[in-house]
Amino acid sequence: MSYHIEIKGLAQPAEPHDGARVLVDRLWPRGRSREALSLDDWYRDASPSPALRRQYQQAEISSTVFAVRYRGELRDHPERLLPLMRQVRQRGGLTLLTAERDLDASPLPILKEWLLFALREEDAADTEPASPPCYRHQLDEP
Repeated sequence: MSYHIEIKGLAQPAEPHDGARVLVDRLWPRGRSREALSLDDWYRDASPSPALRRQYQQAEISSTVFAVRYRGELRDHPERLLPLMRQVRQRGGLTLLTAERDLDASPLPILKEWLLFALREEDAADTEPASPPCYRHQLDEP
């Protein structure tokens, strides 16, 4: 199954094909009202931890190290992806929003990658039978 997940900045207007619009920043953007942003939800738990975000913003770690550590956080806490996965399945799409101007340098491409991976893994698990097939009818024959 294919999933529609987009990444947008808060300044970009809402479009009909956006699906659920979810702000995935740890901090609320200053001076912005919820109504003005056309949000469906604000979900902080999938964003990088405060310590990791601070290290990256203060240039204590490189973007490569940040990406590795953020992927590790998502791997270690897969439950943080569940609300976003639910939004994708229920609304037919998901738009991840951030206040950062440079979308490629934001953590959202990594989050999108992990969401798609988790959705494919869940789909693959659903195709496996819940239990082995029953052959009892073959045992009853003489």
